Amino acid sequence: MKNHSLNFLDLVNESLKEIGECDIFKVKNMQEQNEAFHLIDVREDREWIQGHIPGAIHLGKGIIERDIEKVIEDKEILIVLYCQGGFRSALAGENLKKMGYEKILSMQGGFGDWVNNKYPVEVPN
Repeated sequence: MKNHSLNFLDLVNESLKEIGECDIFKVKNMQEQNEAFHLIDVREDREWIQGHIPGAIHLGKGIIERDIEKVIEDKEILIVLYCQGGFRSALAGENLKKMGYEKILSMQGGFGDWVNNKYPVEVPN
């Protein structure tokens, strides 16, 4: 894990008070059980093209607030956000909550944990 500033970590912790968290095992299980939810990758374009979780939608942190309503109209469906380590997804999740989305989870450990557990990864063509 990178060394993040204390101010950044405080900001993330404040965001996590507003939304929930889940681990990669829960996300994998939800996929296997075909549960109704949206999985959103908030990483940068350059990260996305190197690989992402199968079934994920890419809405980078820089544009998610602008574009989310075009992609997900239902504000009551579960949305799981992930980034590389679980920090940016928490920050993005708080903003979605403020926009009226009711069920937001940030995936702890992010894509890094997903890859470390050798879960499947898609690489765009």
